[in-house]
Amino acid sequence: MTFKELGLSEPVLQAVRDCGYATPTPIQEQAIPHVLAGRDVIGASQTGTGKTAAFALPILSRMQHTGRPQILVLEPTRELADQLAEAFRTYAVHTDVTVGVLYGGVGYGQQSEALKKGVDVVVATPGRLVDHFYRGNMKFKEIKTLVLDEVDRMTDMGFLPIVRKIVNLCPWDGRQTLFFSATMPQVLQGFAKWCLTDPYEVAIARREVASTISHAFYPVGLDQRDDLLLALVKQTDFSNMMIFTRTRKEADMVSNMLSHAGWGHEVTAMHSDIPQKERMAALRGFKEDKYRILVATDVAARGIDINGVSHVINYRVPENPEDYVHRIGRTGRAETQGDAFTLLTADEIDFAKSIEIFLKQKVERRKLEGFPYAYTALLDGNVRPLRKPRPIASGRRRH
Repeated sequence: MTFKELGLSEPVLQAVRDCGYATPTPIQEQAIPHVLAGRDVIGASQTGTGKTAAFALPILSRMQHTGRPQILVLEPTRELADQLAEAFRTYAVHTDVTVGVLYGGVGYGQQSEALKKGVDVVVATPGRLVDHFYRGNMKFKEIKTLVLDEVDRMTDMGFLPIVRKIVNLCPWDGRQTLFFSATMPQVLQGFAKWCLTDPYEVAIARREVASTISHAFYPVGLDQRDDLLLALVKQTDFSNMMIFTRTRKEADMVSNMLSHAGWGHEVTAMHSDIPQKERMAALRGFKEDKYRILVATDVAARGIDINGVSHVINYRVPENPEDYVHRIGRTGRAETQGDAFTLLTADEIDFAKSIEIFLKQKVERRKLEGFPYAYTALLDGNVRPLRKPRPIASGRRRH
């Protein structure tokens, strides 16, 4: 099936061609006709499945420029809101539709001015959106489509009560609601039933690791975790690397440790305690190769689309199996080869087993050749010696 056969408008199809999209992804093929028809949609979908285009393209195909908020998209983080707004602008380039973005960490001036000037699509984080409502800047009475994106992450961040408030501020009669979440815990199932009407369900959640990714656990004693991380980074020929940590404190610690290693690699960190302007600068610098290593927490990096990442390292085993697939899926994109390493200590065995159960496969255990391991029982059994991490294959460096 082609994008044209899905029923998109000609201006949107032109934007699709500009972006170089050839054929729809599974979630796009399944969701676009139902969004075009005005149905509510609930989607279980992770980053990399083409989710943004699955709702943005049909939304733009159905709307006309009025200069008043018609579409509202909620995102859990500032980076995601900024990224989604940019995607809408890209897809709307051949239309008159205007897009505004609202998030905290920056002043109200430019955002208030944009709302007064008039926007058709508002992409926002929950807190800042409600702030603009109380200031009299944001009007909800003409909202026709409400998109709730990354709802499980909004729940993790404590936003569910304020999201409920926002849903109630939007018109109920005739409103289309699109609900996307990588996971659907019990609390979200009840919330979805409350805010959606006869939704069409799409399930494209990933349970497999792309064949272009080589991934493995690296067992190590707890007191040697940092030393092994340094050794892995030093012996790896990478173009751009992402290192994931569980906490903001760990992200700062790992970033500082790598920055002072003396290898000449520029390192930056991204987490919710870093001021918004600095986070945006870090992300932009990583995309533009100013920084070769980005150390991030899940909350800061969830859903951000970054191409050209050749390697991913998990400083700790993710507690959630879906997060493991999501994290390592940042590499090996667009048919390029990628490598993902996860440091594994004894206190994380249960998390590792959960990942293997989720993937329905055993994750290989590896040892780094030449590393002076102290004994740990994790090194016994199915752990094979490995030469230095493989170098970047030709064509993997970004252009």
